[in-house]
Amino acid sequence: MKISIERGTLLKAVAQAQSVVERRNTIPILANVLIEAEGDTVQFRATDLDIEVVDKALAQVERAGATTVAATTLHEIVRKLPDGALVTLTADAASGRLTVEAGRSNFSLATLPREDFPVMASSEYHSNFSANAAVLRRLFDKSKFAISTEETRYYLNGVYMHVSTGTDTSKVLRCVATDGHRLARIDANLPLGAEDMPGVIVPRKTVGELRKLLDDDEMDIAVSVSETKVRFATPNLTLTSKVIDGTFPDYTRVIPAGNTRRLEVDAGEFARAVDRVATVSSERSRAVKLQLDEDRLILSVNAPDSGAAEEELAVAYSDERLEIGFNAKYLLEIANQVDRENAVFMFNSSGDPTLMREGSDESAVYVVMPMRV
Repeated sequence: MKISIERGTLLKAVAQAQSVVERRNTIPILANVLIEAEGDTVQFRATDLDIEVVDKALAQVERAGATTVAATTLHEIVRKLPDGALVTLTADAASGRLTVEAGRSNFSLATLPREDFPVMASSEYHSNFSANAAVLRRLFDKSKFAISTEETRYYLNGVYMHVSTGTDTSKVLRCVATDGHRLARIDANLPLGAEDMPGVIVPRKTVGELRKLLDDDEMDIAVSVSETKVRFATPNLTLTSKVIDGTFPDYTRVIPAGNTRRLEVDAGEFARAVDRVATVSSERSRAVKLQLDEDRLILSVNAPDSGAAEEELAVAYSDERLEIGFNAKYLLEIANQVDRENAVFMFNSSGDPTLMREGSDESAVYVVMPMRV
């Protein structure tokens, strides 16, 4: 195999590959990227056996062929090459080496046989549809902060993507994530062809990798879903992932329907105020107390070891007086999701879950559990 490829194109493809491979693994081939050259394209494939990413790029292919080389090492080399350089990759089967040349730089890397590289089995997908990148980005970006990191509750270690019924009884594509302390439920119009999609839990790592496909707002992403796998594809990049084998809990039971005390506040001001008062506490889980009175909100933190802080905000609130506490980090993460000017909080009592929306938009709903203060 011998190819010549522009440094920027190569860097993008290798960066995607090396982020998928596991740094520590017992199977050496899984640290490698499979490079396959044919016609005028070169394909870079990487996997950790749960996720597989395939990146296609245009290149001058002098000699077709394939080899595998350490993804992280290749990425580091390409990253340090000068901008605009033309990189030549030459694989020599006899010596088992891959030569990387650019200008006066020359590297020789050990390779492993392509036959040893595991390729994820293609599966029969029940549902195939197309969704705009901006729509998918919103669904996953606004829900992923609530993914659980508790490995024992593995079925919460991802975003539950499924078809549901929206507030106006029409069908929607919905993403939900929760860790038992906070919950995010985000809706989008149901794409054509997604009606029979099985509900799947997309793992945390896949959600992180998927974000790299969704930068171009104009692009449509081909989505394929089966009971065990999910695939997201652009013309040049394909991300295939196993889904979490588990049942996502009935999240509808924790979304409060009877909260009547309504607080409306400037989302940016609120987030900055929470961040400021939480500064006095060294504990990330310190409670922030919200004291609500007629059109007035007082945020306070009391940390006996380090000090206390208080800040007052002008808000829209006309219900009876309420004092309620929240984990500062959770409150900040939810407030930072708001794209619109105002955040609307709906309370019941100091011991009940609180619901938050972005203004009058009901397609994004957040729930956070209170803390005793």
